[in-house]
Parts: sequence; structure tokens; C-alpha cells
Amino acid sequence: MKRTPLAELLQTELDRQDFHPRLPGYKRVYEAIRGAIVNRRLPTGAKLPSSRDLAHELDASRNMIVAAYDQLQAEGYVQSHTGSGTYVADALPDGFSDDASSVRYQFLEGDEADVVLSKRGARLTREQGFDAYEIQPLALTGKMDLLNFPIKTWQRMQNQVWRRDDVGLYDYDTTGGHHALKVAVADYLRVSRGVSLEPEQVLITGGTQQSLDLISRMLADQNDVAWVENPCYWGAWSSFYANDLSIRPIAVDGEGMNPSAEDLQSTAPKFIYTTPSHQYPTGAVMSLPRRRSLIEYANRVNAWILEDDYDSEFRYSGRPIASLQGLAHEVGISRVLYMGTFSKVIYPGIKLAYLVLPPALIPSFKTALYDLYRPGQLHLQAALAEFIDQGHFTTHIRRLRQAYAQRRTLLLAVLDRALHGRVQQVVVDAGLLLVIKLPKHIDDTALAAQCQSNGLSVRPLSRYYIGDTDVRGLVVGFAYVDTNDLIECGKRLGEMISLTLG
Repeated sequence: MKRTPLAELLQTELDRQDFHPRLPGYKRVYEAIRGAIVNRRLPTGAKLPSSRDLAHELDASRNMIVAAYDQLQAEGYVQSHTGSGTYVADALPDGFSDDASSVRYQFLEGDEADVVLSKRGARLTREQGFDAYEIQPLALTGKMDLLNFPIKTWQRMQNQVWRRDDVGLYDYDTTGGHHALKVAVADYLRVSRGVSLEPEQVLITGGTQQSLDLISRMLADQNDVAWVENPCYWGAWSSFYANDLSIRPIAVDGEGMNPSAEDLQSTAPKFIYTTPSHQYPTGAVMSLPRRRSLIEYANRVNAWILEDDYDSEFRYSGRPIASLQGLAHEVGISRVLYMGTFSKVIYPGIKLAYLVLPPALIPSFKTALYDLYRPGQLHLQAALAEFIDQGHFTTHIRRLRQAYAQRRTLLLAVLDRALHGRVQQVVVDAGLLLVIKLPKHIDDTALAAQCQSNGLSVRPLSRYYIGDTDVRGLVVGFAYVDTNDLIECGKRLGEMISLTLG
């Protein structure tokens, strides 16, 4: 079989390496490609073959190639661009220069063209957001079980809206969101989350990422400091990086964000980004004393607290945790911007979220939302308002909570039987994921790649930390996996962890 020059190079690397005879196949491919990158036989910007093509040319399984690519990407040797391909990274992780003012990708197929990214763009694409961090269904097939969503009811709501003789729903939105939806959101948040607000304080955005981007553009200047939890939701620091903010990671413990004396004495932050009700990804709940201290500190240094309440609907025992925003309002402090999303409770692609603003920020944020993003989707917003007003929303959340609680209990039980208490499972009372803690000597990135090659999708916990860490573990999503598949996936995951532990 005739191979492309690049495949020949990789085959040469595979043949010349003195691999340990028990080294897994994906690891051999990984080492071959990594070696070619490090010794510059594969230059920066070089495009790698697709996993399917390389598997065919090397007469290997595609899963083996995918696992090797995943590990190379997780460690920063390659970058994947949806619709374009996989490329050797411009800045390598092993101490090579990262001072280039831009990243230049040379496309090797078709007409030659140079694509030059800004420093901001280069930094963003190196982070590999979706591929490296987004929690996916545990089954590698990516088939999402959304059967709990009342599709027919939702379609009926949409049809009712489309039949209205309201030409205003076809235009851009200049008011910060459909009024009926803002009223419905305000009513819901007062009752369920203890948020203190009027409908005028609600801004309907195109997702939490848009909310973060809008906040960054409106309230921060270049090099202003943003505190973020460490570990942290990758979308938050990606947005802050994109807006040229200086990020200061703040350690998280069992009570949530825990700024040290050094942190408190450093340059005051413009933002404090936190997920207090269910820390992402560890699941820690911020204690009441910690919440009060954070509010007092923010008020003292004129910092804005960005409260991301991304999945508070899914609490499986005990009373819901009241919002930071409501607690701050009780003591007369208006330094909290509260964010929530419908993507977790409706369906991911709905791309509707809400941002609750202090009253003083409302006029300027409405103007900026329109000028920067030209929001629309008013028919969709009106249908969602009807869905909430008619009681379908709360019924749907109750059903989801019951279904996800069952899946969580089932997965924990399967893992308990498989692992026999050899590792710590972080069991929390909320959320759509769980964390499996691993000993410090375990390479969780390699283990996640092995899981990938065996039909499972998990994420290495260490990747969510900014800077070096000796914390190791796996982040496992369970929400969108069919119950029958969940049992098999749990058994397989437990077996792979046990084999790694030896």
C-alpha cells in the first residue's frame, strides 16, 4: 500500500523506537508523533492526517489513532480545529519558545495560504476548549439521551407563538430580551434561588459565554485582574483571556473559593468569578462564612462578583443553596452579577441564558448587548416564556431531577462494586457530573485517553487547574447517558481504573 510522505515518516518513527513490549498501541503512536514533533521532523503548523486516514495507512485501529491524538492534544503538542483538521502546535509544552507574536498555520492541502492569528486568538486555540474540557456523555458514541424533554409540548408552544400576528417578534431585540420571558425568569429566580430582582434587571443573552464576554467588555480594561476558581470552568477563563484580562487562580477547598492572605494583599481584582452553589468541577458548596467574607471583600475593593449558577436545579437532597446575589442584597451590597442558563434544563442547543444586573448597569448593558450582538430569537424566547408560565418548566425540572438522581445513584453503585473503595469518589448532592479522585502518581491525562480508546468519554481533573498541580482524577458526566448504557460504561470505567491502579 502506498503511503503519503507524512505516514511514511510516522511509520519510520514507529519502527525506529525501542518501545517496551507491553506498551499499549495508542501509546506507541503517541510516542512516535511526539518524537517527530520534538525533533522537528514534524514542523510547527504541519497538518496531521485524519484519524481515519492515518489508521488506514498504518494498518491500525482508528480508536488507537484517536486516543493518541487525544493525548497529544491534551498535552499541547497538537491543536484540533473543527472542520479544518489537526495541526502541530506552534508553542510546544516542553519548554519551547512561546513568545511568538502570532501563530501561523500552513495548510498543506490545496492552495497554499497562511492564516495568522492574533496573540489572543493563538492563546484561545491552544486551550482546546471543547475537545479538552467539555463534559460529554460517558459513552464515546456521543449519543445524547434527551428523551426526558417534552418535545411535543415544546413544539406546541412554538406553534402557538408562530401563529401570533406579532411582527415585532421578527425583528432584532433592543430591550434586553422578550418582556414575558424576563418576567417569568424573575418570578422563577425569586422563588427557587432567593435572588432579589425586578424583571427590568434581567438580560436575556445567547448563553453564559455571551454574558461573560459582555461583562468583560463593559466592566474591565486590558490587564485588569480577574480572580477565578482553581480548578475552574474553562469557558470563564477563555472569555477573560479573549478580553485581555490578567487571571489570578484562587485555590478551592471543601468550602469553595478560598483566597489566601497573599491573594487578599495582591492587586485588587476587577472580577471574582465563582460557582458557589456547586463548584465546577469539584462540586464543593461555598460555606456561608466564606460567602459573607467574599461579599465583604468585593465591596471593600470595588470588585464585581460574577456568580455562575449553572446547574442549581439539580440538587438531589436537602434544601437549595441561596444565591450570593440574594445574600449580598440583604446587607445592601450591589456588587453581584448573577448568571444562569437554560441549556442544562431545556436542551444544550437552545442557547438562551440570563444575566441579572445591579440596577445601575441596566441602561449601558442593554445598549451594548444590542450594539455588539444584535440579539434576536424572539419567537424562541416567547415560546420559552409560555413553557414556563404554563407550568411545564417546573414539571420538566422535577422529572429531570428524578431521572438524573437515579442515574447518579446507579453509576456510583456500579463504580463502588468495581473499585472496592480503592479510590475516592467525590459524592456531592447536586450536579450532572462526579469526580473520581486518583493517587498523585497516576497520569490522569493518559488514563482519560485510554478510556477514550475503549469507548468512554471522561476528562482528566488535572486539566481544569491553572498552573501545576499534583491533583489527579477523572471528571465523569452521567446526565445524557441511557440507563442501560450507563451500567456497561460504569463497569468498563471501573475496570480500567483498577487496571491502572495495578
